[in-house]
Amino acid sequence: MTRRSLLLLAAAHTAAPDRLALPIHRVADSHARVPPERRSYFWSTVWPEAFRVLQRSGIDVQTEDAVGAILRSAADRPIFVGLRRDALNLICTDHIPMFWDRGRSLAGVTTVADGYHMCMIAMLYAHGNQVPYISTNTCVHELMHALLGDILVSHPTFYQVAGRESRVDYYATQMWLFGSSAYVRRSARAYLQRLRAATREE
Repeated sequence: MTRRSLLLLAAAHTAAPDRLALPIHRVADSHARVPPERRSYFWSTVWPEAFRVLQRSGIDVQTEDAVGAILRSAADRPIFVGLRRDALNLICTDHIPMFWDRGRSLAGVTTVADGYHMCMIAMLYAHGNQVPYISTNTCVHELMHALLGDILVSHPTFYQVAGRESRVDYYATQMWLFGSSAYVRRSARAYLQRLRAATREE
């Protein structure tokens, strides 16, 4: 390999990634009961770490804050107040509604409900990066389910669920430890195009 080839290869690895703007509508659940120490840990540790991981990977998070609520219907199905259809809603609450949690004390869930794309984060259980490929930042993990397109698969099978959990933790770890991920940005760009298209169709 020539000296010029080596320099070009090094430049390719150090070049700034093709950046992507990710609109996040961050909603604080007004009914959430979160102890001050857990709330402080989330906003001083978990969320800033997620912001840095995404930014290092070429994804610029553009947040808009709002106050909303998670209400219950007669059938115990959650009703969401304060969401937007043209953004990925990040709902910060105390625990995941039983409709999705089923008593498992989940730290987060990502889904589409009533046309809203949402990541719900239970601040009582949310955590930062802990173990590579096994336990990654809760916010990054849940956002990745949207960015990798998992959110668009309705009624996944058991095998699909297990496979996408492993895939999310793999890419979340790559971003955490090594920075940029062109694959994640490509997938995220395709996801955002689908989100915008769905919004225009309504």
